[in-house]
Amino acid sequence: MTDGGPLARVFLTRVLEPGDETGGRWLREYGVPEVVHRLRGGGPPLPGVSGARWAGLLARAARADPGQDLATAREAGVRFVAPGDVEWPVQLDDLGDARPLGLWVRGRPGLRMWALQAVAVVGARACTEYGAHMAATLGAGLAERGWVVVSGGAYGVDGAAHRGALGAGGATVAVLACGVDRPYPRGHTELINRIAEQGLVVGELPPGEHPTPSRFVLRNRVIAALTRGTVVVEAAHRSGSLVTARAAQRLGRFTMGVPGPATSALSAGVHELLRGESVLVTDAAEVVELVGDMGELAPARRGPVLPRDLLEPAARQVLAALPGNRPASPEEVARGAQTSQDEAVARLYELRALGYVERHDDGWKLTRQALISVRGGRSRC
Repeated sequence: MTDGGPLARVFLTRVLEPGDETGGRWLREYGVPEVVHRLRGGGPPLPGVSGARWAGLLARAARADPGQDLATAREAGVRFVAPGDVEWPVQLDDLGDARPLGLWVRGRPGLRMWALQAVAVVGARACTEYGAHMAATLGAGLAERGWVVVSGGAYGVDGAAHRGALGAGGATVAVLACGVDRPYPRGHTELINRIAEQGLVVGELPPGEHPTPSRFVLRNRVIAALTRGTVVVEAAHRSGSLVTARAAQRLGRFTMGVPGPATSALSAGVHELLRGESVLVTDAAEVVELVGDMGELAPARRGPVLPRDLLEPAARQVLAALPGNRPASPEEVARGAQTSQDEAVARLYELRALGYVERHDDGWKLTRQALISVRGGRSRC
């Protein structure tokens, strides 16, 4: 095996766990061929591990069959992408010694190009209907804007984000904590197969490998590194999605949170993020404003435009000077509007033509239309 071919790194994916920084340091200091040689029993133990750990690595190495792994992968339509390959997303190099040894990729699109414009959407597995709705809406909105939605393929927010992107005919990537030929969770087999047909399914573990709690946690660093930013939709204080957000922060990526009810334990983790350096977002436009190119601004938010908002400032001032429960003389209106009586009368006739006021003996009063308009524009506490 040499560093120039895939077999050496495929072999290492059987021996070293994802995110093993000691193993990553070995590769950086000794090179792939020498690390493989030592693990094959061809030299003294590599530094930084106990005797028991080294023995465990040698036992794994003795059972590894990279040729068979590649053959199994090919039968499942899976390819292996290693650092330095054309398809390798270079932003994964930001992980340093925790960088993946390589990625097993299922699906037709090129991972490197897709990762250039990708956003992670993650959150609670046991999410609420609100969380699922927000995740699906974000997934669809990002996909419609040409962004790739990356998540972990899990129940809850992950699945909703993937489905939102797929439903919009967009691009999505599922990063798994197991072999990409073995969809997990099994209840998402149909969804993950659909992602593989329309997008990409990727993972660090070789074919047939099963997930473990630690592998889920370590998988999250790949989601964070692959994308320009991470959006968290519902997360309790102890949530794997917060691990993804914190990894994104360490890597200098954007982190965002979708707020929920202050009384919801499933939003407590998100709110804690928002009390720090994360940015509050409510839709895809606000996400793209943060992670996108200069000038990709979300639309300005404002309340509904009321008919009286379209009046000239002087006419609005006269309208506001009329009491709501009785007629007023032109003199009183002029004083309230801080203008001359002639100007007030001119504006009153203008407002009458628009249906806002009416003559009442020698005074003027608001019409029912005007009362609804004025009251509708005031907040009621």
